[in-house]
Amino acid sequence: MGAFVRALLTVIVAFAGLGVLLGSMYWVTKFLPKRWQEGARYWVFIFPAAIAVVVGLLIPALRTIYLSLLDDNGQSWVGFENYQTIFDNTGTRLTVFNSMTWVIAGTLFTVITGLAVARYADNMRGEKALKTAIFLPGAISLVGAGVTWLFVYAGPPFENGLLNAITGSIPGLPDNMGGDGQRLWTLERGFGDFEPPASAPGFNTFLLIVIFIWTQAGFATVIFSAAIKGVPDTLLEAAKVDGATDRQSFYKVTLPYIQTTIITVATTVTFAGLKAFDIVAATTGGRFGTSTIANEFYVTTFVQSRSGLGAALAVLIFALVLPIIFLNRRAQKRADEMVGA
Repeated sequence: MGAFVRALLTVIVAFAGLGVLLGSMYWVTKFLPKRWQEGARYWVFIFPAAIAVVVGLLIPALRTIYLSLLDDNGQSWVGFENYQTIFDNTGTRLTVFNSMTWVIAGTLFTVITGLAVARYADNMRGEKALKTAIFLPGAISLVGAGVTWLFVYAGPPFENGLLNAITGSIPGLPDNMGGDGQRLWTLERGFGDFEPPASAPGFNTFLLIVIFIWTQAGFATVIFSAAIKGVPDTLLEAAKVDGATDRQSFYKVTLPYIQTTIITVATTVTFAGLKAFDIVAATTGGRFGTSTIANEFYVTTFVQSRSGLGAALAVLIFALVLPIIFLNRRAQKRADEMVGA
């Protein structure tokens, strides 16, 4: 109890000290020339945030980049050797392709699902109940979602899960597609007669992406539903006057109008897919060809103690984020111009 009280007092004193410091700096700005006062007051409140960004983000980022150029012991300079290892090694190269699959398939199907539900659920009977049911998985942690779906994908030696029960009840379905009801869904990379190459994502990776879509679709649905309801009625009425059907109005009027929202949701889901870790860790632990860059970073850095390669993987995630931010900014600007035109 004493330790808790001391920690609480430390936090209170720290915030009080910060408040006194900001207040003092703000008071000092009154004595500056009037042409400088506004800018000085602006920097009074920007300064703490800037310090936090430098200390908590910029310095660790630069240190990570530096570590990625050293060996696994952090002693000898190896240049870009760690990055070469990522793409030369079949296992680590697979993690990159897996992450790209999470980003592309996960984002695409999440956006499509969210748009479809938002469109067809609006103004229908039971709209609130349906949207609540779709949104509920988003309230579950990704680890919890992974554990929940393990019961769906369960196979021998455990009691068979829901998916095996479904495929086992389909007459004539081949055993290698679950026809015998004994398939190990999260362990087997192939499906039917198709066996993916060693460096390509397996069928079990797509099964994990289904869990990701299940958790993200509710978020997308809620945002899209709000955006669709915000489309001005005058635009829709004008489209109907011109002879457009409901379907044509949706594709020609509604979608262009909410394009900015679609881009925002897609970007958010893309970042979540690129950082995919929890679901993989809770289901397969990254084994059986399902590991992603984030999982490989964790295993490499904290389990294998290979700081150089682990830092290179972290830098790779950061590098993949940058073009997404750039494309998102351009798309947002183009969408704003289209709506404002």
